[in-house]
Amino acid sequence: MMANEHAYCMAIEKLLGIEVPIRAQYIRVMFDEITRILNHLLWLGAHGLDVGAMAVFLYAFREREDLMDCYEAVSGARMHAAYYRPGGVYRDLPDTMPQYKPSRVRSAKKVSALNKNRQGSLLDFLEDFTERFPKYVDEYETLLTDNRIWKQRLVGIGVVSPERALSMGLTGPMLRGSGIEWDLRKKQPYEVYDQLDFDIPVGVNGDSYDRYLVRMEEFRQSNHIVKQCIAWLRNNPGPVMSDNYKVAPPKRVDMKSNMEELIHHFKLFSEGMHVPEGESYAAVEHPKGEFGIYLVADGANKPYRLKIRAPGFAHLQALDEMARGHMLADVVTIIGTQDIVFGEIDR
Repeated sequence: MMANEHAYCMAIEKLLGIEVPIRAQYIRVMFDEITRILNHLLWLGAHGLDVGAMAVFLYAFREREDLMDCYEAVSGARMHAAYYRPGGVYRDLPDTMPQYKPSRVRSAKKVSALNKNRQGSLLDFLEDFTERFPKYVDEYETLLTDNRIWKQRLVGIGVVSPERALSMGLTGPMLRGSGIEWDLRKKQPYEVYDQLDFDIPVGVNGDSYDRYLVRMEEFRQSNHIVKQCIAWLRNNPGPVMSDNYKVAPPKRVDMKSNMEELIHHFKLFSEGMHVPEGESYAAVEHPKGEFGIYLVADGANKPYRLKIRAPGFAHLQALDEMARGHMLADVVTIIGTQDIVFGEIDR
């Protein structure tokens, strides 16, 4: 997802010493928060299914489809976007949104209703989504927050004290659920997070229910950040990619009319960029926790060494301690509250 791309691009940019255009920074932050909402929607749906709440899965995937369409609109791909590039983003935000078309299973009337909020630009579509989304979060909370079965399955399960959370290297909602207000967006701001208004939700008891409440509030805070980014992007046009041709390709028109730009284009696409010798570490507040990239360059066009610090790998080690004294059925709840994804922990 795009948050993973972000850390990798930041590590390269740190070594190259290049500055990302301000508009590209706002676009990156906006899509980081869209990614956070996407991640938490998948977590909520799957966590609910794991402990027996079937309906919320369908609700969560209803909203994921809208945001996946935003991914596809900017990059052409729904999952592996490759939209962030060292020096900025691949291209500016599109002026149109993909629309549904009539088919044998969808009448023209049905399609017209589906396309109602897709008549304008991507920003128009996202603005409409941010207006609707708080009501959807209220629906999820109506289904779960005071549901007695949900509380029986989560309250008091997988308790982690603040001291143990720090000792085991927990980050993100896993750490904040234990009452520690640590968020890289506030404590070590990157891009334009220090210019945006948002709060950091924290838990009190350090159990699975508190971690659930933290993530539910993160829905609302991410939605608030996206709104601020939309307002800024509407009023501030500008470049979205560095003009350093050692890193970013020249415009097609320039490449086809100027020999120097043609050489830059050929070198960049045949060899790639050469990063000066050195090492860097860049981390972002990924939806699951701290996602870091440790990069060692030897001056070649490929990294000498690349270490990915995935949050899920550190969280999985806590499973044994969190599950002690509980029933076997509670292990399912604890795996859900950790928001584990196998791609992060497969070593």
